[in-house]
Amino acid sequence: MQSLQLRNDILVEIATFLARRWSEKEKITVEFSDKKETITKLKENKISLVSPERYAGTDFDKYRQFRVAIWYEAMRIRFCKKILSSDHAFGFILNTLETRRVELLGRKTWRGMDEELIFYYTYLWLYRPQLGNILGKSRIVEAFFQKFLLGDIKGELQPSFSDRVVLATMKAKEIVSESIEKKHDTEWLEKKIPEILSILNIDALTTVPLAVLWKGPGLMITPQDFEKAMQKIIQNKEIDFGKIDKDNIMSGKSVADEFKVIKEENKKNENKGLGSESIGIQIPGSTNVDETRIYDQDLISNLKTKFKEWKTSWKEQQVFAGDEFDAESYVEGYKPFVVDVKKSIKSKIMILLDHSSSITEQQTEYKKATLALCEVLAFLKIKFSVFAFNTTQKQVVCWMVKPEDAKWNNACAKRLAQIEANGGTPLADVYQKMFPTLKSKKPDIFLTLSDGEPSDPDAVRFMVKSLKTLGIKMVAIGVGHDTFSATTIANNLRYLGYEKTLAVSRLKDIPNRVLAVLQTG
Repeated sequence: MQSLQLRNDILVEIATFLARRWSEKEKITVEFSDKKETITKLKENKISLVSPERYAGTDFDKYRQFRVAIWYEAMRIRFCKKILSSDHAFGFILNTLETRRVELLGRKTWRGMDEELIFYYTYLWLYRPQLGNILGKSRIVEAFFQKFLLGDIKGELQPSFSDRVVLATMKAKEIVSESIEKKHDTEWLEKKIPEILSILNIDALTTVPLAVLWKGPGLMITPQDFEKAMQKIIQNKEIDFGKIDKDNIMSGKSVADEFKVIKEENKKNENKGLGSESIGIQIPGSTNVDETRIYDQDLISNLKTKFKEWKTSWKEQQVFAGDEFDAESYVEGYKPFVVDVKKSIKSKIMILLDHSSSITEQQTEYKKATLALCEVLAFLKIKFSVFAFNTTQKQVVCWMVKPEDAKWNNACAKRLAQIEANGGTPLADVYQKMFPTLKSKKPDIFLTLSDGEPSDPDAVRFMVKSLKTLGIKMVAIGVGHDTFSATTIANNLRYLGYEKTLAVSRLKDIPNRVLAVLQTG
């Protein structure tokens, strides 16, 4: 979607959310691939999508096709036992039958997809090649695909070939219907493929050239072409889908509001520190990152439960005089009255994560603790931003994980997951790179998590002093492998001018320490 200028991280976040919701599997990861076809790897829980910019049509058309493509792959993950290569006839035909099977199963749950599926089928018809342009036995395989899924073929076939395709299509529909009626899975369906191959009179290893759905940027589809194609698809699909309202499909009402929100969010994010305004700060750009490995759901749930009272901003306290008398506390000798105390954290916090090579062995646990902290801060609606630093190609780099005004989301988690521990601790250089951002954003608290001594203590002391003159409270947490090393690091940091230093030897204690800083600071 280059003309729309939706960033890849936004698109991946949307695709990941939809794929997980539709497949009901939380560990699915989504990436964009340079390959010319979408590939789903069941064992890896990964979907590699073709970039939406390859589709034809308007920006809205591209988004609708992109969305349906995700739905199909999510249904494959949910209902398929295996996905074979489509390079040969056996795998191609199995995958084709599976497309229809998972569609029929998926529609039972997601009835709202019907109009979008017809829209998708219309473009699919326009994308498929003319049979006259395909040579050899591959022409029969493509004709079967078109007849089976689209209800018709593009071009002419010899009568004998045409008869085989019709018979094979009828048999394939019977097989899929039986698989659904008797709740058979992929393995049962796979055993039926030889029957289809026999009817088509082709070998299982017949090479099937990739039928690229996109004929390149030169593919021109006029509104008249599209309307004509849709009319054909509606006629062919009414048996499966029932009465179809063409006007509703053309308008895309069910997706229009969603698309509008995405465009608005994209525009907002363009001005939220994700652009070039943060000089000296880079944004991790990879989308093929499995962020689920740094999610510790137990830790996140426990922290949210522990700090739930902060979300309401009220807490009960026992006092000597108050609004409500607690007889049980009076009898036990405790303060007998209960009052509700307003708790509010309005501090803005900016967090800097040390990703030097010394945390290499425990960087996954370090990231789990950091991610849990971010989840809780977002849960408590505290304004925060997150940065990290390491050394990349012999240069110290400061990475933006989450800008202050953006929501904590899957894209932020992906940025955090891909930052590798490497290099030393040139803290003064990092502060210098962040100075323009700190000066413009002016957080109430700037918290640095580090597990080592900075390479130039005097320069760090100067930068800490400079940042304090901006009215920023400078806090540091020393992270160590044990209590002794953590305390030593914290003590060394104290001499660099920080207003508050803390020590952490258990990585899971990081969120608690940071939240304690917010509560007091």
